[in-house]
Amino acid sequence: MLPQNRAEILHRWHGLIMEAKEDLSRIMVAEQGKPISEARGEIDYAASFVQFYAEEALRPNIEGVTSHLPDAEMELWREPVGVAALISPWNFPCAMITRKAAAALGAGCTVVIHPSAETPLSALALAELARRAGFPDGVINTIIGDAASIVGEWTADARVRALSFTGSTEIGRLLYRQSADTVKRLVMELGGHAPFIVFKGADLDRAVAEGIKAKFATSGQDCLAANRFYIERPIYDEFCKRFAEAVSKLTIGKGMQDPDIGPLIHDRAVDKQIAHVEDAISMGARLLTGGEVAKDLGPLFFRPTVLADVPDEAAIMSEETFGPVAALSPFDDEAEVIARANATEYGLVAYVHSHDPRRIYRMTRALQYGMVAVNRTKVTGAPIPFGGMKQSGIGREGARQGLEAFTEIKYICRDWG
Repeated sequence: MLPQNRAEILHRWHGLIMEAKEDLSRIMVAEQGKPISEARGEIDYAASFVQFYAEEALRPNIEGVTSHLPDAEMELWREPVGVAALISPWNFPCAMITRKAAAALGAGCTVVIHPSAETPLSALALAELARRAGFPDGVINTIIGDAASIVGEWTADARVRALSFTGSTEIGRLLYRQSADTVKRLVMELGGHAPFIVFKGADLDRAVAEGIKAKFATSGQDCLAANRFYIERPIYDEFCKRFAEAVSKLTIGKGMQDPDIGPLIHDRAVDKQIAHVEDAISMGARLLTGGEVAKDLGPLFFRPTVLADVPDEAAIMSEETFGPVAALSPFDDEAEVIARANATEYGLVAYVHSHDPRRIYRMTRALQYGMVAVNRTKVTGAPIPFGGMKQSGIGREGARQGLEAFTEIKYICRDWG
C-alpha cells in the first residue's frame, strides 16, 4: 500500500477515536479505575500518536549516500520490518497501543496486539474503530487471553520480526531471552524509579506542585512516577511540611467522581504499598500523611502517603512502588545526590528543580536517565523519543525514531555499467 493510503486510513482512525472520546474514557474508567479527567486526557494522548504517524508515514524517503567507489551510486531504502507483535500494559490501555501500533502501521507493518488481561475492553474498542477506519482485514489483530501462551508463540515464531513491550523490567528480561533464538527487533519500555531532586534556591511552591503531579498522576501507577524525593537539606523541612500538607488535601474516590486518586489496579498493588510503608517506618522513616487503606471506600483505595527521612536501605528506595506513596530524603551536596539518584538499575526519567543554569547543565549531563525534566513534570508527547537507559528499556517510542524502529535499512550499491 502506498504511504499516502496508509496515512489516509490512520487519519480516519484518529478522527474516529476523537469522536468516541467520551465512550473510550468511560470504558477505561470502568475497567482500570482512572479518574475520568485523566482518562479523557489519555484518549487525547492516544489519538495524538495516530495523527503524528499518519503524517510521519509520508517521510521515510530514499536517502542518497556520497559514493566512495568509482562509478557507483548508493542509496538507503527503509522497508517495513514485517509482522510486529505489540504487548501493552493496563495503566495506559489506549495510549500505549496507539504509540506502538500507529508507528508500526505507518511504517507498513502488520500488527498483532496483546493487551493486558486487566484492560482488554479498551483495546477491543480501539480495534473496532480501526476496522471502521478501513484497515484491511488482517492488518490489525487483537488477541485476548493468557499472556504466556500467546506471547510465547510470538517470540518463538520467526514470522514475527519485531516485538514491542511496555511493562515491568522482570517480564522484559524474560521476553528478551525468549526472543533471542529468532533474533527479533526489540523495543522495550520497562520499569522506572524516578528521582525528584530539589536544590535550595528552587521555586519551592512550584517544586511542591510539580512533585504532586510527578508522584500522584494515575494514582502513582505510572512508570514516570517520581519514587524517590531528594531535597537539599537547607530546604528539606519546609518542603516536607508543604508537600505533606498538599498531599493531605488530595481527594480519593471512584473514577467517575473525578478524584485526584482513584483505586489501585488489584489487591497485590495495595499489598505492595503497605509493605513499602511498613518497611520504611521500621527503618526510621516518619509517616507525615496517609499510609493506610481507605476502608470506607473499598479494599483497592490507598490513601496518598508521604514518608520523610527514608533511608536508602528501605525497599521503596530501590523498588518501583507503582502507587501513591512518596519517599522523601535529604541530601547535602550535588555529588552525593547524583550518586544516589544513579544507584539503580533503572534509568527512565529524572526530575530536577533548580534555577542555577550551570547546575542544571551538570545535572542533566550526569544523570543516567533517558529523559530529564527540569522545573516541570510533563515531558511526553508524540513528537519526542520516549525511552530509558540501563534496564529501563531498549529503543525509543514516539518521534521519528518510533517509526524507524519498525523498519529495516536496505543499502543499494548500483553500477550502471
